[in-house]
Amino acid sequence: MKTCRQFNTVRGEYEREIGYMLAHSQRYEGRPAAKSSAKQAASAKQRMARALSSHVGRCPECG
Repeated sequence: MKTCRQFNTVRGEYEREIGYMLAHSQRYEGRPAAKSSAKQAASAKQRMARALSSHVGRCPECG
């Protein structure tokens, strides 16, 4: 699937944010902060999927 520059930018931002949260979760394993970070990462993955599918639906270059 061919995607535009904005799609790649949005995906990169979300992936970076998710990476930070997962790294934090691993670093503080066993603590409440780790569990919270893992939940936030899962939520961010869902938001990313929603944002990217919405983008593809309205972008003439991606669609």
